[in-house]
Amino acid sequence: MMFTMRNKAFALVLSLGFIAGCSSTGDTMEDDGFGIDSSATGQSGGSTVYDGTDGSGVSSSGLTDSERMEAQERASQAEVQALRDITTFYFDFDTAEIKAESRDVLAAHARYLSDNPGTQVRLEGHSDERGTTEYNLALGERRANAVQRFLIVNGASRGQLETVSYGEEKPAVSGSSESAWAQNRRVEMIFQ
Repeated sequence: MMFTMRNKAFALVLSLGFIAGCSSTGDTMEDDGFGIDSSATGQSGGSTVYDGTDGSGVSSSGLTDSERMEAQERASQAEVQALRDITTFYFDFDTAEIKAESRDVLAAHARYLSDNPGTQVRLEGHSDERGTTEYNLALGERRANAVQRFLIVNGASRGQLETVSYGEEKPAVSGSSESAWAQNRRVEMIFQ
């Protein structure tokens, strides 16, 4: 590709403009060891998390080791609780194989059931509308049983779990589209 004199001149002007824009102004900034002017932020290091209610917060620079460990434990418990809030697990077409993205969530449920032996769960298997009624009932049952086996292997007791299949009888979404079918191929965990 051949550049004309005009294109070369334009490239030279852009380059000079870029260099001029990147050059320093000669002003010096107060350096606090972090490479920034901390007086502009009003902080001397660390970070502060505000809860938005009264303007107070928790500064990470002021926490002791035990407080940091407690905060990490609370964060870990909150993460496990967030996983346990998920109680519906979806399946691909015509399969009872548990998806990889569901495994961590199911493992969190299994740990909870192991730690709480008095808790009972009903696993309801569902399918989309394609296929015969008998086939879909059997598929819903295979899906519920797959979730049950996963929970048992990961610490839940068989006595805590009950499985039932509704096949295509209780769709989550009405319709005959791939989107509707994908939402109907599921197992729901019902804590009792």
